[in-house]
Amino acid sequence: MRILHTSDWHLGRSLHRVSLLDAQAAFLDHLVATVRERDVEAVVVAGDVYDRAVPSLPAVELYDQALHRLAALGVPTVLISGNHDSARRLGVGAGLLRGAGVHLRTRPAECGEPVVLRDAHGEVAFYGLPYLEPGLVKDEFAAPADHEGVLGAALDRVRADLATRPEGTRSVVLAHAFVTGGAPSDSERDITVGGVSAVPAALFDGIDYVALGHLHGSQVLGERLRYSGSPLAYSFSEAGHRKSMWLIDLDGAGALTAERVDCPVPRPLARLRGTLDELLADPAHTPHEDAWIEATLTDSVRPEEPMARLATRFPHLLSLVFAPERPPEPDGRSYARRLRGRGDHEITEDFVAHVRGEAPDEAERAVLRAAVDAVRLATQTGEARR
Repeated sequence: MRILHTSDWHLGRSLHRVSLLDAQAAFLDHLVATVRERDVEAVVVAGDVYDRAVPSLPAVELYDQALHRLAALGVPTVLISGNHDSARRLGVGAGLLRGAGVHLRTRPAECGEPVVLRDAHGEVAFYGLPYLEPGLVKDEFAAPADHEGVLGAALDRVRADLATRPEGTRSVVLAHAFVTGGAPSDSERDITVGGVSAVPAALFDGIDYVALGHLHGSQVLGERLRYSGSPLAYSFSEAGHRKSMWLIDLDGAGALTAERVDCPVPRPLARLRGTLDELLADPAHTPHEDAWIEATLTDSVRPEEPMARLATRFPHLLSLVFAPERPPEPDGRSYARRLRGRGDHEITEDFVAHVRGEAPDEAERAVLRAAVDAVRLATQTGEARR
């Protein structure tokens, strides 16, 4: 069976206030063309269809058009909700859409209920595991309130169902999660709970193919465990990404081959660094003059009108950062660099240490973690009830 794996569309998202709707429409055109031209037999979308719980009307229209076009091709599509989606909103009409070959999996209780498709070799069972917010689903799974606990319990249901199916049934799992070994970017929403965001890859052992969503870089964590990544760059941290989808061929014995299918690039991204005069004059930057630009100025004194002056050479300048070259901090890193790549829990602990002059003790860390987790849970709960 030939499967096209994609995820993290984030329909409605912009890049530094520049609308990406046209670029997202071009990607969906490309997806539909790939399905038609490459004889795809199933499309899987591993979460974050939308960028927000209450998406804009243009974003909903793009989604609606894509589903109509896929249904018209007669190709089954399996979608799960991600941490940016409102699972309840995305799941509206799931029963009706099923008749058109569009299978939505947004309810945790459905984790063990596969979409079963057939090819010349027999059945392939597709299990959709939507994003599982531990604090909201722990009771459903009678599991600890952490990512590994709830996802492990959901996969127990998958394996229990597989055990009842005919011998030789192949399995595909869609999951929206941060799996250990994956490389994050700046544009993913933090899902840390209790100081932990990642789950071990071993949770998925025994599954023929795992189509992951959440991380925006295309990544291979194992032959059978892959992130497709987002189809577009949603932050300058993704300037070096190659945006693509995975074309997976699953044979009758469960062996697979994988091919990356590149996505259209509306405009390249570039991160430039130097003094204003260097950025304006250096010929090495000529290839980036038509790119979306993040410029970091290292002038010791902030120049006059830097944005306007840089725009004369880089008309698509989107972000301007000031990082004056000054004597280093005692540990050799700026405060901004010390925070880079750190989660919410670590940042709050670092802030206390920075302000007070000493790190919080274990009891204080527990209070800080509980407060951060409570805010995240309240936000997720509010979105789920909208």
